[in-house]
Amino acid sequence: MKQILETHQNRTSLKHKSHRTYKTKIQVKKQKQKTKKPKYTGNKCTMNATVPHISILTLNINGLNAPLKRYRTAEWIRTHQPTICCLQETHLTHKDSHKLKVKGWKKAFHANGHQKRAGVAILISDKTNFKATAVKRDKEGHYIMVKGLVQQENITILNIYAPNTGAPKFIKQLLIDLRNEIDSNTIIVGDFN
Repeated sequence: MKQILETHQNRTSLKHKSHRTYKTKIQVKKQKQKTKKPKYTGNKCTMNATVPHISILTLNINGLNAPLKRYRTAEWIRTHQPTICCLQETHLTHKDSHKLKVKGWKKAFHANGHQKRAGVAILISDKTNFKATAVKRDKEGHYIMVKGLVQQENITILNIYAPNTGAPKFIKQLLIDLRNEIDSNTIIVGDFN
């Protein structure tokens, strides 16, 4: 399986925060299919199969405790309709995880601390055939890793919110700790400060 990661960086304002939209196309010889004529073997025609693309939206939301901000974020997600949405700085605690509910996004994975700071989440659209096989998170809400199957393909999504101080050291140590979990099908997103 080949992965081509096209990055479209759009800047928009959501309480003066920026976002990036990552569109990932998981392909099986799609480029050759466009230029190549079908092969004919007897009466049978064989063509290379393609797998639809996956769009990933990552957003530092700087807190989801205000109802108006939750509503605006949910509307923004529904408008852009990504396959996967990764949120950083949710500022939720374990008790507040119900605040992550968005219509059409029942698959929600989150890592929250005990205080209203940090916090990361991964929301997966109900339109996507995703089956989680493993979830790994830290107790302080700085990262969450979800492994699973999307359209019968293995995928790992790592969402990181690095602390404001010591971010390079934190990210380096995290990647060292997770090196056995990361492979060519891993997508790493987040706010690396």
